[in-house]
Amino acid sequence: MAEPELPASQGPVLAPALPDHDPHDVVESAVVRGLARSWGRRATVKKSEPDLDELFDPGRLDFPDELVPFHAHPGYRALDEEHRARLRGWGWIAYNKNVMDIEQYVVNPGFALITTDFFEVGPSDTVTTGVLQAMVDEQYHTLMHLNASAVIRRRRGWHMPESALPPCRTVREHRAAVAAAPDPRAQALVRLAFTTVAETSISAFLGLMTEDADLQPVNRTTVALHRRDELSHASLAAELLKMVFTELGPGDRAQLLAALAAGIEAFTGSDLGTWAAVVDAERVPGGREMLADVAAAPPRRVVQDCSAIRRLCAELGVADELPVTW
Repeated sequence: MAEPELPASQGPVLAPALPDHDPHDVVESAVVRGLARSWGRRATVKKSEPDLDELFDPGRLDFPDELVPFHAHPGYRALDEEHRARLRGWGWIAYNKNVMDIEQYVVNPGFALITTDFFEVGPSDTVTTGVLQAMVDEQYHTLMHLNASAVIRRRRGWHMPESALPPCRTVREHRAAVAAAPDPRAQALVRLAFTTVAETSISAFLGLMTEDADLQPVNRTTVALHRRDELSHASLAAELLKMVFTELGPGDRAQLLAALAAGIEAFTGSDLGTWAAVVDAERVPGGREMLADVAAAPPRRVVQDCSAIRRLCAELGVADELPVTW
């Protein structure tokens, strides 16, 4: 049978137009509308990919020593440079896995609560479009960070698979908080809270890798491109939380605030569980003892800036009710 003829092209294929704004829709803010309409111009997924192999510089550090939790420990300083370099390589692999885990298991499931209208707030087509665009971004960020780990493994000749590492701390505590929630609605509030913390604070986490000129250009470029997207996602996540929060009763609001506090604790702390897997994989002499010494010291926040959550709660008039010690 002959193939059916396709109609002759009438010109370039255009992206579908965004839905018109409904001025009577109270859950569609100007912020969300602006983000949805600018996505094609600003999103990293819509731009050309950098050549990671061209950016690779074998003489640069793969990860800052300052972000290795035991970098000041005499046991770490006593290691030769080859061992320290491999631990920094693992640090970069773990950093990327942290980002990928959060995007896949925390952020996108939380965004899906809006696209499926779990909270029955009736998001407009434009709101749903903006959230779906962000979900596409997050999938692309996962690919970006996987590629950035792959180029280090390939160019260094190191076998450092993500499968050797546990889920990151944020994901572990997210899963525990969801499991402890008494019903599906409480679970959804936990998911929304953790998504909000991640999306409003991840730019600070990514910023840890953008300021040091001695770092690997592949790594700095990957993080800088991701961070540019996340600055817009922070605005989107804040608008979504406000959209839901205003429709909640007192009990739900209290649960959401408690979950925000748990999310901040999970997102900002050092992930010693992942580093335990690293020192075991590398058979670092005294590695577990170094981690025990770090664990016994006063807790240290890796991410220092969660001020966006505080500002968001202030806008909602509940800053004093958020159970967090800043």
